[in-house]
Amino acid sequence: MKYSEMNKEQLASEKEKVSELYNSFKAKGLKLTMARGVPAPEQLDLSINMLLHCLDGDCRSISGTDCRSYGVLDGIPEAKELFMEMLGVNENEVIVGGNSSLQMMYDTIIRAMQLGVLNSEKPWCKYDKVKFLCPAPGYDRHFAMCEALGIEMITVPYKEDGPDMDMIEKLVAEDEEIKGVWCVPMYSNPTGITYSDEVVRRFANLKPKAKDFRIFWDNAYSVHHLYDDEQDKLLNIIRECEKAGNPDMVFEFSSTSKISFPGGGLAVICSSKDNIDFIKEQMTYQTIGFDKLNQLRHAKYFKNFEGIKKHMKAHAAIIRPKFEVVEYILEKELAPLGIGEWTKPKGGYFISFDAPDGCAKRIVALAKEAGVVMTNAGATYPYGKDPKDSNIRIAPTYPSVDDLRKAMELFCVCVRLAYLETACN
Repeated sequence: MKYSEMNKEQLASEKEKVSELYNSFKAKGLKLTMARGVPAPEQLDLSINMLLHCLDGDCRSISGTDCRSYGVLDGIPEAKELFMEMLGVNENEVIVGGNSSLQMMYDTIIRAMQLGVLNSEKPWCKYDKVKFLCPAPGYDRHFAMCEALGIEMITVPYKEDGPDMDMIEKLVAEDEEIKGVWCVPMYSNPTGITYSDEVVRRFANLKPKAKDFRIFWDNAYSVHHLYDDEQDKLLNIIRECEKAGNPDMVFEFSSTSKISFPGGGLAVICSSKDNIDFIKEQMTYQTIGFDKLNQLRHAKYFKNFEGIKKHMKAHAAIIRPKFEVVEYILEKELAPLGIGEWTKPKGGYFISFDAPDGCAKRIVALAKEAGVVMTNAGATYPYGKDPKDSNIRIAPTYPSVDDLRKAMELFCVCVRLAYLETACN
């Protein structure tokens, strides 16, 4: 029977039963974490031979560059080639950086704040206020970055095929202080949504009042499919911006953080040639060049985009059962009770769970008290404030399947107890 169909006496009796069940979980002394989207050790082992064997004493790029030394600000040719195939960009539209795309995003905003972007009248810091649009639920580190830099955030809700584009089009057309928008367009963090072709085209055709407005396109999960036969597809935003006459409006970011090593991968920024040339000019004051030995390792190990795709199938084989365990237990334990909704992504690293309104913080607190740490409730919204106190990000990749099963069984008990506590008051 659904909880919504129970009377007060039935709810009170159910609460007593679920409380006893919760206490039995507490007694088990669990110590599990699903707080972040971290690859499991078995996934990291897939790339270990890159570190052990792939250079074989040859440290020269195909361009003749000695990768042990200085130079090559924008990346060696063979490392660029990997991302050119993966993201559908040209050689002069990409910079290969260090290991972190998040750092490249941060640096890009800092340069915009202090130095401006291509064809801007002045640096962003010279404006009275700088605002970013933030589709939510979204990536907490995007929001933390804005908050740290004093950028005002405007929450934009999601629809089934991406952010509310009516709202985005209206806001950017009216407000010159809006300088950017965050996007995780494929297997979005945390919803798992991939933007539809229409949404991508509407982004490319935006008519912002601010001439220095930029789309921050964090394409972190472009090859992170769970299934061979069911894979989302995403339009190429850089090509669509070209068609729309807005070639300079987008900065696209990606990395191999969840392909090779989060602590030792490669990150890139892609954009129009003019944007890239402008960024390289700014970067000459920042670095002489990034880790070319690491770029060479990646290029020699993967060889080409086909090598990356083959590698990602091995990743999928490890994490797909974990997503399926989460979905199975949610369906088994909560669907018959009519409490909670959740996404069923075809890729990426997260499942987004919407609890009954007003319950998310209590659910996360109950889980932590019983030994399972999850992402803080509210983290998927700007300023950590979920207006409905509903959304919880589930990150299933790191725990083993057995540990994940235990964690999800406890999670479902916490959802039930949080709802019943509210319903019985």
